[in-house]
Amino acid sequence: MDLIIATHNPHKVREIRQILGDKFDNILSASQVGISSDVEETGETFYENARLKADFVKARKKNCAVLSDDSGLCVDYLDGAPGILSNRFFKEGDDRANRLHLLDVLKDAKDRQAHFETCVVFIDENGKVFSAVGKTEGRITFSESGNGGFGYDSVFFSNELGKTFGEASPEEKNSVSHRGRALNALCKMLENFE
Repeated sequence: MDLIIATHNPHKVREIRQILGDKFDNILSASQVGISSDVEETGETFYENARLKADFVKARKKNCAVLSDDSGLCVDYLDGAPGILSNRFFKEGDDRANRLHLLDVLKDAKDRQAHFETCVVFIDENGKVFSAVGKTEGRITFSESGNGGFGYDSVFFSNELGKTFGEASPEEKNSVSHRGRALNALCKMLENFE
């Protein structure tokens, strides 16, 4: 079965391919199947935004399975922000500007606890909808560390890994990441459904 990922983000596509491995015949981005536009993320939760994206792609590619996710960094000191606005916290699509803005906002904060959260939505070729959530706990560092990953990875210190996601290998990050956990939960759900 082919799977279309409802994103144009090459980092996210690569990460999802690594996590899902050979569970699908082909894993393609929305761009690779000729969908160049995006749906406006007007939801108030990770699920609502993930569902909007999945429905948008499914309406254009009816005979394929579709996977979408909405993810974000939730910082305790900021009452869960940036959350669903993580990609546009300071400047939309500019990972470094968003990271530096976050570090600036937290410069005097003693409480730096945070977690990443992902909600994935999967719509099978017949239109049945499944969803799963994943989280990973950590804290925000005082400066960037590591060149790996994307988004906020170089400022998110993983409690489980003992290093930032930016310092972790893709395999290390995927073993404890919010997206990895959500996708693994989804795969178990799909196995039980079959």
